[in-house]
Amino acid sequence: MISAGLVAGPVTASRGVTLLPDTLLDDVLDAPFDMVVLPGGQPGADHLDQDPRIRKLLQRIAAGDGYIAAICAAPKVLASAGLLDGREATAYPGVLDALALSDIRPSAGAVVRDGRVITSRGPGTAMDFALELVQLLQGEERRNEVEKGLAR
Repeated sequence: MISAGLVAGPVTASRGVTLLPDTLLDDVLDAPFDMVVLPGGQPGADHLDQDPRIRKLLQRIAAGDGYIAAICAAPKVLASAGLLDGREATAYPGVLDALALSDIRPSAGAVVRDGRVITSRGPGTAMDFALELVQLLQGEERRNEVEKGLAR
């Protein structure tokens, strides 16, 4: 797993947490990925949505055998890239509704998987989202091992 930043240097998330990406997006744009996951939060989701490199990467992964996933406000990035057309998806309340796209089937589910696209609602569903991603990449047994270690 690697994290990539749109620009060099630390990123301050919407809740004030500072993250240091492993690399720059430009350095991995053409790399093969099993999955690309977009974090939510604002204004980060807007920054991702406005970056044409993200759209290109998502469309390339979706056209192959990879998974694409987004949580909170980030499913709007998938919608803008045309990757939610005809799909069921969820997002932070109101995010998909604000787009007024008739081709998306909005869901109130915590985590929604439609084919190779996975979406989730937000901070309160983040653990379920993470467990779904672990299961897709490593299998149900590994997911159960990870989940067992969590205090639920």
